[in-house]
Amino acid sequence: MSLNNSLSIAVVCSSNMNRSMEAHNFLAKKGYNVRSFGTGERVKLPGTAIDKPNVYEFGTPYDTIYNDLVSKDKQYYTQNGLLHMLDRNRRIKKCPERFQDCREQFDVIVTVEERVYDQVLENMESRDVVDNRPVHIFNVDIEDNHEEALMGAFLITDMINMMSKSSDLDNDIDELLQEFESRRNKTVLHAVLFY
Repeated sequence: MSLNNSLSIAVVCSSNMNRSMEAHNFLAKKGYNVRSFGTGERVKLPGTAIDKPNVYEFGTPYDTIYNDLVSKDKQYYTQNGLLHMLDRNRRIKKCPERFQDCREQFDVIVTVEERVYDQVLENMESRDVVDNRPVHIFNVDIEDNHEEALMGAFLITDMINMMSKSSDLDNDIDELLQEFESRRNKTVLHAVLFY
């Protein structure tokens, strides 16, 4: 059975830096039509002290953030993996994007933590209905660190691969989710909303 790579997919985390970008990278390499976003007010990255995060506006180029961290403390940000992550990100797209500012329609939206899932639902429900086109919104909890982001990207890609084999996602979704949850031992939140 061939994959339906025509699904339009959004992957959403809080800052569009780690988890959503790792999954974006994986899915793009598999040929999927994918975009990634964050839902936070601003982009937040760990700083040299717990009470001093690095904060940027959405739309700030990954290059700019990379160079800012290099100028602040290259060794520290190399050791903690942020520079490596930003280097990957800038090869995928120009800058972190905020989900609430996007008006593109997707078939599937995948979030990586319940708080982000709630923010996506809240935003979608606040929009005017345009053409009643359904969108499936899923949440798979993924811890925000490099190793878990990598494992999460595998999980999300596995889930999308299953969905892309369906010729009628609206009809098959419950069955697909049950199979995925039992195979992966993961709980998935799911909602259907309309554009």
